[in-house]
Amino acid sequence: MDISSLISESGISVGALTLTAVLQTLVTLLVGLVVIKLLLRLIDRAFDRSEKLAPLKRHIRPAVKTALGVVLALVVLDSLGVKVTSFIALLSVAGLAVSLALQNTLSNIAGGIMIVTAQPYGIGDFVSIGGTEGTVDTIRLSYTKLTTPDNKEIQIPNSTVASAIITNYNRLGRRRMDLTFTASYDASTEAVYAALREAMARFPQILSDPAPEVHLSDYGASSISYIARMWTPAADYWAVHWGVIEAVRETFAEHGVEMTYDHLNVHVEK
Repeated sequence: MDISSLISESGISVGALTLTAVLQTLVTLLVGLVVIKLLLRLIDRAFDRSEKLAPLKRHIRPAVKTALGVVLALVVLDSLGVKVTSFIALLSVAGLAVSLALQNTLSNIAGGIMIVTAQPYGIGDFVSIGGTEGTVDTIRLSYTKLTTPDNKEIQIPNSTVASAIITNYNRLGRRRMDLTFTASYDASTEAVYAALREAMARFPQILSDPAPEVHLSDYGASSISYIARMWTPAADYWAVHWGVIEAVRETFAEHGVEMTYDHLNVHVEK
């Protein structure tokens, strides 16, 4: 009688404990899912409020969701009495192995996050990255793609971009152009000035503020150097650059200014 009652009591106790453990696990799972959902909403709000961070959302959100899911799974297994120490050790070793194998990739991703956050350039900007010039075609988390003026496609790892000197020719909206021309010593300074100003006046893309400038810059062995300085919208820079160089040849001829080249005069004495 006493033995059966003891068995009966022990069976009820075991059943109660098992049911309690299952209920605790379910509560832990539900609470964990709610917490994950709330955290993901906070992350979405944080990314949506910042234009600089918005492009990172599609990369970081899935990673955070996966990490939170793994943590919740470990907590649930632990509540069921499963020893998760070995799982944690295994995940640590696997994470270390993956990080070593993907060291360059992770470095590129870190560089991509810096680029997206700092935004030194955007799509369509003409830039120089470590001496490589081109128009930005694509910005990814691991690389940046440029299209060169001669229609070549160049992909630069973002780890290289993050440590390189970046020159953005479009960011400020306008660019200054300095062109140097040479004229004969026989040509008057005013005639050269008039010819250069007339050449620049042919291009409406040249901005009036700041106004174009013409200066005598150097006395050479066979000629005098003049500099023509002007400001243009960044998009019109090269069209104006080549156009002014071509126009100066015509205006020099119209004003009787000789465009000289290096030469040597030899005087023979009897």
